[in-house]
Amino acid sequence: MELKTRQIKFAFLCCFFLFYGCKEREKTNPQSGVDNVIFTEKQALSFSKLVLKCVDQEFPNKLNQTLGGIYELGSPRALHPAFFGCFDWHSSVHGHWLLIEILKKFPNIENAKEIKSVLEKHLSKENLLQEKAYFLRESESGFERTYGWAWLLQLSIALKEWNDPLGRVLENNLDPLTLMITDKYKSFLPKLVYPVRGGEHTNTAFGLSFALDYGRAAGDRELIELVTERAKTFYMSDTGCPLKWEPSGYDFLSPCLEEAYLMKKVLDKTSFTSWLDQFLPELKSLNFTLEPGKVLDNKDGKLVHLDGLNFSRAWALYAIAGKEDQFRHLTDIADMHINHSLPNISGDNYEGSHWLASFAVYALLIHEENL
Repeated sequence: MELKTRQIKFAFLCCFFLFYGCKEREKTNPQSGVDNVIFTEKQALSFSKLVLKCVDQEFPNKLNQTLGGIYELGSPRALHPAFFGCFDWHSSVHGHWLLIEILKKFPNIENAKEIKSVLEKHLSKENLLQEKAYFLRESESGFERTYGWAWLLQLSIALKEWNDPLGRVLENNLDPLTLMITDKYKSFLPKLVYPVRGGEHTNTAFGLSFALDYGRAAGDRELIELVTERAKTFYMSDTGCPLKWEPSGYDFLSPCLEEAYLMKKVLDKTSFTSWLDQFLPELKSLNFTLEPGKVLDNKDGKLVHLDGLNFSRAWALYAIAGKEDQFRHLTDIADMHINHSLPNISGDNYEGSHWLASFAVYALLIHEENL
């Protein structure tokens, strides 16, 4: 009887400690339990419809134009026959990128024929040569530097990786503009003494990150070496990034996390871990938390940037987490950021629908790479 009583007490203690341990684990990572997110064909169809509408929607439009004279005036479609839609040039570029990524992942999606038709029409040889000519304007040497440049190179990568005969045609059509953009990077980066650390279009880390992706995809050793050297020069000695100061009111990129995302690409595993210990040491803690950016008016084109921030934070956190056990808790935080902003992508809100789907899908694809 005494032995049985001891066994019951022992079993009770085991259950108590097991329960207590689970509760402690929940405290340690309060953002655990978020369902993993995946890029589904249903999402792809919904997003593709948003993009198909916006790439052919000329107005409203922000040209971001520097005029050398009245003779340079023109409508968006006349100035940018390939990328006149989606409110501005760079959003049109990454809208086309998204259409290609959708066809890569879901080649038999129900509107594949329509997507291909739009891509073939917009990314014609004639249209893209005219886009190149715009960059040759003396007054536009810095047009879309470096955010639009980065997305143009990402578009080129998508075409290179698209296993479809149309991909080869469109890649060849885009090549003259692609090579011009890489030349612009090679000319500009050696002259950039200090990186731009803001959370919007001019963020240097973002521009370097996508350029490095292109350099590796295209085998452009000169671009790879230049981006790597610039990244190390700009960021290698950075410590204690003030993540708690983020976000600023209009951010769609995290200055701290975008830099970390770049350095994850630039450095080997050991060097990156050592660098991150100095730059963002809090990321290692299982107690690390990061609240998603809040949007109170999704019809305000600047405030809606914070939904984009949630997606770009997610792609950086997924990449940092990788397949490393010590950083796996960051995946839960990234999932939470995506789930927070995915419902805000809809055709009812042009301020967000013309670009947010691209950010969401880029984050989901980075997630898949690191599963």
